[in-house]
Amino acid sequence: MDMLTLFDDTDLFESGDLKITHFNIPDAELTLYEHFFSREESDVYYRTLLDETPWQQEPITIHGKTYPTPRLTAWYGKRRGGEIKSPLTPTLQTIREKVEKQTGIQFTSVLLNLYRTGQDSVAWHRDHEREYGKNPVIGSVSFGETRPFRIRHKFRKELEQIEIPLKHGSFLLMAGPMQHFWEHQIPKTAKDIKPRINLTFRIVQD
Repeated sequence: MDMLTLFDDTDLFESGDLKITHFNIPDAELTLYEHFFSREESDVYYRTLLDETPWQQEPITIHGKTYPTPRLTAWYGKRRGGEIKSPLTPTLQTIREKVEKQTGIQFTSVLLNLYRTGQDSVAWHRDHEREYGKNPVIGSVSFGETRPFRIRHKFRKELEQIEIPLKHGSFLLMAGPMQHFWEHQIPKTAKDIKPRINLTFRIVQD
């Protein structure tokens, strides 16, 4: 399969320019880096991660009933309690180094998500678990099909939802108090779309 024709963000990649967007929203620090990885890098990382990751479909319990999670996942790096079950692979280390160089933030762990089709999704949630610290920092890298990333304020219902297309090779940084005040989701779609791989880099506290 020709990886260069998989994902059609042609105009963005032809420009060759890093585009940085700071979102001016309350109770959050949110920055989007488009074309953070080059087209060639993005294609190679997509293919490598798709092939080398031991993807699993974890169970999820909702209202007392257990279902298979509507996507595949894998975790690398530090877990709650400081345990490191699966150290980052060389590919993940290289991606993390570029993210850390841009942000000046050192991440300990990464959760990988594989959205196989438009029916794979993630429901509204906040990543504000205790082990991520007072104001969790999440660095989200996307390879593959563009999927809309939606956010909404948990408490201020008068604020409109925001939809951000996360494209092949993009990087989204969520920081400040955002995880306490804003929820996010990747919705399902009936469209016939290609897979997307998402890496969410995190800082797990000891």
